[in-house]
Amino acid sequence: MDTMQILSVVVFLAVMAAIISEKIHRTVAAVAGGVLLVVLRVLTVDSAVSYIDFSTIGVLIGMMLFVAVVRNSGLFEYMAIKAAKIAKGNPWRIMLLFTLLTAILSAFLDNVTTVLLVGPMAIAITGILGLDPVPFLLAQIMASNIGGTATLIGDPPNIMIGSQAGLTFMDFVANTGIAVVFIMAALSVCFYFIYGKRLVVAPEKMEAVMQLDEKKSIKDHALLVKSVIMIAVVVVCFVFHSTIGIDSCVVALASATIMLLIGRQDTEEIVLGVEWSTILFFTGLFVVVGGMQETGIITALGNALVEVTGGNEMLLMLLILWGSAIFSSVLDNIPFVATMIPLILAMQADGMDVTALWWALSLGACLGGNGTLIGASANVVLSGISAKHGHPITFARYLKIGYPMMLMSVVISTVYLLIRFH
Repeated sequence: MDTMQILSVVVFLAVMAAIISEKIHRTVAAVAGGVLLVVLRVLTVDSAVSYIDFSTIGVLIGMMLFVAVVRNSGLFEYMAIKAAKIAKGNPWRIMLLFTLLTAILSAFLDNVTTVLLVGPMAIAITGILGLDPVPFLLAQIMASNIGGTATLIGDPPNIMIGSQAGLTFMDFVANTGIAVVFIMAALSVCFYFIYGKRLVVAPEKMEAVMQLDEKKSIKDHALLVKSVIMIAVVVVCFVFHSTIGIDSCVVALASATIMLLIGRQDTEEIVLGVEWSTILFFTGLFVVVGGMQETGIITALGNALVEVTGGNEMLLMLLILWGSAIFSSVLDNIPFVATMIPLILAMQADGMDVTALWWALSLGACLGGNGTLIGASANVVLSGISAKHGHPITFARYLKIGYPMMLMSVVISTVYLLIRFH
């Protein structure tokens, strides 16, 4: 290894250590690492910028802005109350419908946004029923990470993979989406046997849920109508974006722009609603991983991985699936995916068919987040909301349910991938 290669690896490991230890905010760590690579002349300013995946950044910003406007209509609260009433106040049916609602919303919205919208409603409704909300929240956490796996825009790792691998919205639906259907079915059965039979409440409490008026949750009726129409348009555009030759980031940014124009909301408030720290984190991370690409470390790692597995594509696929799931259960999946993408691209450049590897990476990284309480941002956020309402979710309590569910989902993914790509 020459000096530049050593420097790129040292900076990468230092950034990873800072992110894992949480002594330094992950955004500061990533940006500092990117700047340090330029200062040390491992990268020039131009080459550093060239490694930033602006398509991923564009999708993230566009969808964050879009959701920030739609949220003000009260649409999501309306859907949550409607689901509870469709369940006729039955606790198990409410858990099931809220779980499915969370999974569906997470396929199109950021997971954190989804749990921020649905979580408090679950706490309110379980309060009316006199039930412990934690089982409901555990189901929602897992559904958010599973549902986000189904589409191109459901989870940041998928946005990154789709952008770099040239995969479309429908590619994800036809591959990870099918696996998600089986995983959600298995999750629902497991939660029925763990919690469902014990969810019994008095008829008058169920009637109290039926008295809720979902119409009162609508804050802006005109915005609600615009939001529903625009959501339908955006979904159609994402489904056909490759057919009509429009990049996914253009769809996201265009939809955000239209909503800002027709939504008539406070623009400053909406812009502040974007998680700019996350955007900067991605930007810095792309540059840090770019340093290892520039110096040839990524190519060397890819060759080593191929040698270890003997170039066996099935073995590589399983190694990536299980490795990314276990890694992502305790650490942020975004740095892992950012490192693996150029590795897989290097294998592709050597003539290997890497189609199955992309889906293994997506399934492992997204589903692995269900393993522990710190495995994904949605887990941390919803457990924090639960604690504020007097129902703390301990690491151990989550682990007893989360890790077995994560292992089950990865086993189902393993079977699915072996059948799909054998």
